[in-house]
Amino acid sequence: MRVTPGMIRRRLVWLMILLFIAILGLVGRLFFVQVLQSSWLSNLAKGSWDRTVPLAGVRGSILASNGEPLTYTATAPTVLAVPSQIKDKPGTAAKLAPILKMSTESVLKQISKNELMVYIRPGGRQMSEEQANQIRALELPGIYLTEDGKRAYPYGNLAAQVLGITGYENVGLTGLEKQYNQVLTGKKGGITFYAKANGELIPGEGQSVVEPTDGDDIKTTINLAIQQYVQREIETAVAEYKPDSVTAIVENPNTGAILAMANYPTFNPSDWKQADPSTYNHNLAIWQTFEPGSTFKIVTLAAAMQENKVNLNDRFYDPGYYEVAGHRIRCWKAGGHGSESFLNVVENSCNPGFIALGERLGKTTLFSYIKKFGFGQKTGIDLPGEGNGILFKLNQVGPLELATTAFGQGVSVTPIQQVMAVGAVANGGKLMKPYVVSEVLNHDTGAVISRTKPTVVRQVISANTAAQVRSALESVVANGSGGKAYRDGYRIAGKTGTAQVAKNGHYESGHYIVSFMGLAPANHPKLVAYIAIDNPHPKHGVVFGGVIAAPIVGNILADSLHELGVQPTTTGLAKKYRYPDPVPVTVPNFQGLTLKQAQNLALQNTANLRVEIKGSGTHVIAQSPAGGTRVDSGSTIRLLLGNAPANSAIDNQKQNQ
Repeated sequence: MRVTPGMIRRRLVWLMILLFIAILGLVGRLFFVQVLQSSWLSNLAKGSWDRTVPLAGVRGSILASNGEPLTYTATAPTVLAVPSQIKDKPGTAAKLAPILKMSTESVLKQISKNELMVYIRPGGRQMSEEQANQIRALELPGIYLTEDGKRAYPYGNLAAQVLGITGYENVGLTGLEKQYNQVLTGKKGGITFYAKANGELIPGEGQSVVEPTDGDDIKTTINLAIQQYVQREIETAVAEYKPDSVTAIVENPNTGAILAMANYPTFNPSDWKQADPSTYNHNLAIWQTFEPGSTFKIVTLAAAMQENKVNLNDRFYDPGYYEVAGHRIRCWKAGGHGSESFLNVVENSCNPGFIALGERLGKTTLFSYIKKFGFGQKTGIDLPGEGNGILFKLNQVGPLELATTAFGQGVSVTPIQQVMAVGAVANGGKLMKPYVVSEVLNHDTGAVISRTKPTVVRQVISANTAAQVRSALESVVANGSGGKAYRDGYRIAGKTGTAQVAKNGHYESGHYIVSFMGLAPANHPKLVAYIAIDNPHPKHGVVFGGVIAAPIVGNILADSLHELGVQPTTTGLAKKYRYPDPVPVTVPNFQGLTLKQAQNLALQNTANLRVEIKGSGTHVIAQSPAGGTRVDSGSTIRLLLGNAPANSAIDNQKQNQ
């Protein structure tokens, strides 16, 4: 085919048209990228350039019920360096070293590292504000100040397992720190700047600062004084009985608030890595399960009275044993208690009498009450790691299982379950949900963000039945096995417990958990207190809850009621003293005296009272039990010394003259 000039012209025209279209498309693409996508691409580029120096928010504090911090974050300025931005490294090191109290060589070595960011250690961590201000004034390129925080514990190991611990970057690992981690954790901020891949600043981009947000505080129900009383008693028990473990709880039965919770072994939360992991990972008060022993008889008694299966004036004969399905279950007292009322059965903690009550109830009814009282399931307390306990399945309960359950053997429960169950007896029959945190507060303003309301789980027994059970338990302390918990004027009610410990399907010889459950005042209880001591070794060799645990709970309740302002009363059951029971005496008022005057008063006193002195100072600023309290002769009075005399006993004596 011959190519004509016209064909050539047409082809050139089409080529020009195509070329124009291509150029137009290129221009359009450039316009789209340079103009329409400019902002998006710029932000995308900055996203690859930006570097952020983190600024941490302050972790919220955990407060006692009076607002005193149990743990808080102690923050301090910290130096962070970006080596690629430091042009004069020797000069920068020379200026920083004297402020950080480090050698110039050490600082220079750290800021010369081939890393994006470097914390200058150790002098650059948690500095004083004076040091920080000196560094700010230097305006050194590549040197930034951020905040570094560490948890502080002003009361040492107080409520250690309740508070819990924090790990890397202050993340809660156990206890309230874990349970309320999201509440306590603040939001991170940062200083953002723009740099090349090698870390050099991009000119003209500047930097932006996003301020961190502090975490919220949580106010607990822990009463600082009561918690200290509990831990004091645990320390005394450990020193005297050398047990494997101890756990104690004090509760307000009317709300479910936990006023104190402590365990042994314990640990120092500020140095928790030095402790055994089982110590800081397990809060025995909510985690440990064991056979409760005779403290569980409170449940059997309440069920029997609610179902009208017993009148406390009814008679029962205890020959020292009870025959069940071919097994002879013995009473703790050799030869038995003989003829006694069911009130005496409760006072004497007579196993055969409670087996009889279990049979009157039957397995279906007894176990229904056990579950109503909250056993076999978690209480829902706001702490991690709570145990369920173990109950027999109803189809596995025969006559023997029914008998042992009735007096607290064969079932497995947690301390917190027992406290809440007895709390229902204390408050008129209502099972409450326990809680440890009462309020969430703004860390900066103290404003209340949320508040915990007491929660009634269910009505377990009637108020009338609860009052009758409390009356029987008051008689246990005044006339029965719980006599060592008696404190004149405070109307303490309670029940002893002595349980063998099962291991590998068999009860270990000589291994017992002794316990005592107390509530006071018996007519309108404000407190429920419980202690369990695992494997005590008393010098006298007698291992009974009434001998070892009862006096401890008596001390806790008396001191705690005094702390709450509950005045002793002359109503209630008087203690039936039997030889060789100690005679009650009145405690002198030592408060306000000098140490020498207090010692002279103690020597002049004929009640054979022992004095234990704590603290330092010139005067007695507090004492426990308080002056005027009735205690057993030979009791120990604890005196706290300080420098400022309180209402002086001498002044009081002068006013009375």
